Amino acid sequence: MNDPRIRQFAEILVDYSTRVKKGDVVLINAAGLEALPLVKELYFLCLKRGAKYVEYAFSVPDIDRGFYNLATKQQLDHFPQHKLDFYKTLTVYIGISAGNNSMVMANARQEAMVAYQKITKPLIDQRVKHTRWCVTRYPTHAAAQEARMSLDEYEDYLFSACCIDWKAESKKQDKLKKLIDRTKNVRILASDTDLRFSIDGLPGIKCDGRFNMPDGEVFTAPVRDSVQGHITYNCPSIYQGKEYNGIRFDFKNGKIIKATAGAGMSAALNKILDTDEGSRYVGEFAIGVNPGIRQPMRNILFDEKIFGSIHFTPGQAYDECDNGNRSAVHWDLVRILEDGEIWFDNLLIQKKGRFVQKDLLDLNPVS
Repeated sequence: MNDPRIRQFAEILVDYSTRVKKGDVVLINAAGLEALPLVKELYFLCLKRGAKYVEYAFSVPDIDRGFYNLATKQQLDHFPQHKLDFYKTLTVYIGISAGNNSMVMANARQEAMVAYQKITKPLIDQRVKHTRWCVTRYPTHAAAQEARMSLDEYEDYLFSACCIDWKAESKKQDKLKKLIDRTKNVRILASDTDLRFSIDGLPGIKCDGRFNMPDGEVFTAPVRDSVQGHITYNCPSIYQGKEYNGIRFDFKNGKIIKATAGAGMSAALNKILDTDEGSRYVGEFAIGVNPGIRQPMRNILFDEKIFGSIHFTPGQAYDECDNGNRSAVHWDLVRILEDGEIWFDNLLIQKKGRFVQKDLLDLNPVS
């Protein structure tokens, strides 16, 4: 794929998102071989910016599936210490997903995937807490098919969502962040959704192209035990290789006490929620504000940024906004609010997917 937008995309990732500079140690980690054109651009740019060491790595999801299906308990329990030792030298991490089949893990052993997710969590913690990291997607035929688009359409969609003026977007997000900072209680109303919780004392965090690309959300977290009511999610979610639709949660004192999903997936859903104690509590509440993302693509890195959506996430809280919840799970589930409302205390801030408060109007897309 010889597209000049790849170079522009790489420059945003290197110069804005991760701010690669002289002396950095960089890992470019690609899941899927189709990401090669972007990996090349990133690799060369990192060298030009003065990084003292740049490593690139490719993983193949089909091989990973074989591991989950074949690995013994001893193999699943073996922690790759050499990887952690290397991760401790990193200052920059860029992750790229370019899989050619989003359902490659659909029939992999789920218990093995969960076990290995737990054992390798220190790797994620190290790169999240101690590197300037960013994760992104590369356009593939498979991703385009999942999004119900041609490859050309998907490329246009991806680049329009990523190659924007992130400094300007960051300034727009400031007002929403400040409003979250002074809000105590939130209510979400929509069809089959009535959710109430406190965010008192928990800060708003801007997501302005530094860690995810595409980006475009402002998040906080609920006070762990404050969530009451119910929510029904209306975006499909691919998790551990399986597709979930129509997920509905009922909450009492912060805990998911009932969880159902369509197409006979309720048992699999509850198995994930039983991973550990924290997986039935919520670690993140976020509002999507990317002006270029308007429809579900069956890809959470895009879908959680849909303008006019929220995601309400079972599992691990982020360090930047820590409500104390701990879990091996962090599952971003999305509700588009074209029929809904968001209330901060007694203030209606969003109705039918568009901001209505004067201070927030410039976040709304132009059209």
